[in-house]
Amino acid sequence: MTEARNDLLLRALLREPTPRTPVWLMRQAGRYLPEYRATRARAGSFHALCTTPDYACEVTLQPLRRFPLDAAILFSDILMLPQAMGLKVEFESGEGPRIAQPVRTAADAARLPVPDPEAELRPVMDAVRLIRRELNGRVPLIGFAGSPWTVATYMVEGGTSKSFSVIKGMAYAEPAALEALLDRLTRATVLYLNAQIAAGAQAVMLFDTWGGILSPDLYRRYSLAPMTAVIAGLVRERDGERVPVILFTKNGGAWLEDQAASGADALGIDWTTDLGRARTQVGARVALQGNLDPCALYAPAATIRMLVERALKSYGAGPGHVFNLGHGILPDVNPDHVAALVAAVHELSAHA
Repeated sequence: MTEARNDLLLRALLREPTPRTPVWLMRQAGRYLPEYRATRARAGSFHALCTTPDYACEVTLQPLRRFPLDAAILFSDILMLPQAMGLKVEFESGEGPRIAQPVRTAADAARLPVPDPEAELRPVMDAVRLIRRELNGRVPLIGFAGSPWTVATYMVEGGTSKSFSVIKGMAYAEPAALEALLDRLTRATVLYLNAQIAAGAQAVMLFDTWGGILSPDLYRRYSLAPMTAVIAGLVRERDGERVPVILFTKNGGAWLEDQAASGADALGIDWTTDLGRARTQVGARVALQGNLDPCALYAPAATIRMLVERALKSYGAGPGHVFNLGHGILPDVNPDHVAALVAAVHELSAHA
C-alpha cells in the first residue's frame, strides 16, 4: 500500500512551492498537553521517557493526534549526547539538568569518548525507527541535536546558567580546552545526526539555544564554526531525497548572513527578528522558519489569528517559509490556543 504523503515541510525547507505554509511547533510534545503529563507519570522519570522507545514514540505522536501539524519531531533531549559520552546527567524537577562532574580542562575533554549512536544511543535510534513506522508517511519526521556550543555550556557549567561565566571564561582564558571539547562534540554530533537520518529522520535541526549569549567574534568561532562543520559532515540525501538541515540560534538575528553561509537549508528565526528583514538579508539562499513569540499563545484566539496573519505578511509571498514559534511552547499554555494557531496558519496561508 502506498503511504499517504504530506511533504509540505520538506518542500518548504528546500524553497519549493507549497499550496500553503507548513506549520510545526518547537516543543509541540510537552507539558502543556495532559496526555503528555500522563505518559510522563507512567514513565516514572524524564530520563525513562527519553530512553524508552515506546514512550518516546507515544509522546512524539500525541500532538499530531490533536492538531493537523505538518511534521513530527523526535522526542528526546539535547543532553542525551553528554550522557552517552560518560557524563552523569540528572534532571531535577524545577531545577533543570545537573552534571556532577563538569568538563573544565583539555584533559577532561580528551577523556570523553565519541559514542557509537547504535550502541550508547540505541534507544534514540530505536525510537526514530518506531516513530517512522507509526507515522507511515503521514508527515515527515525531524531529528535533532543540540549545537556543540549549547551542549558544551551544560557540560562546562554543570547545568543551566544565568551568566555562563565558567564557559565564557574558558573561551577567553583557555581557548584550547574549549576547542578540544567542541571538536569532540562536533564529531559526536555528526555521527548522532547521521544515525538519526539512517534510522529514518527526513530532516534534522541543530538547536543552538545559547549561541546568542556570545559576542560576534566568539559566536562565529565557538558556535557557528562547529555547526558549519557538523552540517558539512551530514548525509544530505537518503533514498533519493534531500535531507534538509535547519540551523536555529536563539537570539541569533544579528548573524543571519553568516548563518546562511553555513550550508544549512533553513534558518530558525526567533521573535526578536523581523521575518521580512531576515528574508531581505538572506535572499534566496535559505528558507526561514519562525517566528511567533511563544507568549502570544496566552492571547485569545482572535489575537492569535491576527498575530499569525502579521507574521505571514511579514514573510511575504513566495516559497521558503515554515511557520513556527520563536522558541518552544511554554508548559502552561492552553492546548486550545495551539489549535487556534494551527488553524489560522492553514486558513490564512492557503493560496487561491
